[in-house]
Amino acid sequence: MLTLNDGILRLPGTRREFFRAGGGLALAGLALPRGAGAASSASGHRAATIPAKSCILVYLLGGPPHQDTFDLKPAAPAEVRGPFSPIATCVPGIEICEHLPLLARLADRYALVRSVSHRNSNHTPMIYYTLTGQETARPEADNDIRPPQRTDFPHMGAVLAKLKRRRTALPGYVAIPEVGIRSSTRGEFKRARTPLRGGGAGFLGTAFEPLAVDGDPGTAGAVPALTLANDVSAARFERRIALLSALDSRGPASRAARTSGELRDQAVVLTGAVHRERTPAFSLDGESTAVRDRYGRHRFGQSLLLARRLTEAGVPMVAIHFNEMTVCDGWDTHSKNFEALESELLPMLDQSLAALLDDLHQRGRLGETLVACFGEFGRTPKINTNAGRDHWGDCSTTLLAGGGIRGGQAVGASDNLAAYPVTPPVDPVDIQATMYRCLGVDPHTTINDHLGRPWSVSTGQVVSDLLA
Repeated sequence: MLTLNDGILRLPGTRREFFRAGGGLALAGLALPRGAGAASSASGHRAATIPAKSCILVYLLGGPPHQDTFDLKPAAPAEVRGPFSPIATCVPGIEICEHLPLLARLADRYALVRSVSHRNSNHTPMIYYTLTGQETARPEADNDIRPPQRTDFPHMGAVLAKLKRRRTALPGYVAIPEVGIRSSTRGEFKRARTPLRGGGAGFLGTAFEPLAVDGDPGTAGAVPALTLANDVSAARFERRIALLSALDSRGPASRAARTSGELRDQAVVLTGAVHRERTPAFSLDGESTAVRDRYGRHRFGQSLLLARRLTEAGVPMVAIHFNEMTVCDGWDTHSKNFEALESELLPMLDQSLAALLDDLHQRGRLGETLVACFGEFGRTPKINTNAGRDHWGDCSTTLLAGGGIRGGQAVGASDNLAAYPVTPPVDPVDIQATMYRCLGVDPHTTINDHLGRPWSVSTGQVVSDLLA
């Protein structure tokens, strides 16, 4: 029989017997549902429901400028408003940037929160805060690049992996890529870069760490943890599995060894499936050329497509931590803000996010999939001397769509400079609490840290106006 221990899968018999029995792919949840390659019929669309089954977090590392994306101020002075104009959306009264035309046509499917506010404007503490919901010990340190600690509060994905784990060998949390320091070389990532705090499981332990897709999505080496070394053939891989099984059978193991073995079991199933099967969830081979083109033939677009496949296969949280090199430094637009937005960032976001929302809708899965798009903060109202905008925690915009969210609305408002909320501010932890509620998790649910102390998964308040 298949058994679960603390949410971790136990495999029957030896690993070799398991693979020869053909159980790897089905158990791992890597096979897509029958008919998943085609869009649902019109009658198959589902209404937004609570709870959502899964979440796709589109995290725009660096801090997107809200006044150049979803909260333009055309009447503001020139040094504030910039060169972009607002355009009407399909929802009367809601306007967004002219360089987001595809998203403008889908405004009835998402909600904008234009009054998100927090007083910190430093990268690393705000990355930690917006992803975990807890303050760091050094909130003033903008370049605190200490590696993750086992005492850290967990990323939302790790919490969902623990609380919403399903009967599958797939991980509960997949990061595309992991939250970390990347290379300064345009378009390239360090293979062994240092992860940032806030992206991992922290005190929840190794069982809930993310599986990182650090390579190009859909390629053979996309998931380094599941990539066999060049000198390890399929036959050698099976011999290693048999040897591990023999060692495991020699006697009772300690709790730590059992946990390690359970994680290894998962890795064996996933590695075998990735290397044996033609269309596992981590591959994009089953998608048509038209679909892949629609999402965009760049890392960001293919990441969102992979996220759709993974949530469809049963992963509770897939987080795309946007980490591209662009004209400037991703979304950290201290210089060349408008050049980077117009030539790369906005077209990429518009194409890929619109494709994701439309694809989920057509497949009848938007109601059961929560989509969230935000960064660690917004950008300064005043344009600096380098044609850029600097860090600004006092006001930003969050986009939420899908499971449990009432689309076609703008919640909250900023002042005429997009500098401060003129309605009650919404803290990033309130966004997090709302996301948990949509996913069927009470924000007051407690989890215990490494010392056994209880913590609420969120310290925020649910924004009831967002709920369907």
